[in-house]
Amino acid sequence: MGKSVRTEAVRELFEAILTLQNEEECYNFFEDVCTVNELLSLAQRFEVAKMLTEKHTYMEVAEQTGASTATISRVNRSLNYGKDGYEMVFGRMKQNRKEQ
Repeated sequence: MGKSVRTEAVRELFEAILTLQNEEECYNFFEDVCTVNELLSLAQRFEVAKMLTEKHTYMEVAEQTGASTATISRVNRSLNYGKDGYEMVFGRMKQNRKEQ
C-alpha cells in the first residue's frame, strides 16, 4: 500500500496555501517553498492536464510542453482515475473567467 498524503504536515501546508490572497503572494510563497525546477514541473503537469482535457494528442502535448511521455501518461492516469481535482479546478477557472 502506498504512502498517504493525508498527514498533519500536508494539512498544514494546505492551510498555509489557503491563506494566500493573490497571485503575487502565490509567487512569493511558492518561490520560497519550491525550487525553480519543482515549480516548473508542477506548472508543466498542469499544462499537460489542460491540453489533454482539450483533447490534444500525446505528440502535441509533448511538443508544446516538453513533457516526457511518462509524465503525460501519469497526468492522463490522474485525469482518468484520480480524484477529479484537475476537473474541479478547470471548471472553477472557467467559471471565474466568465464572471470577469
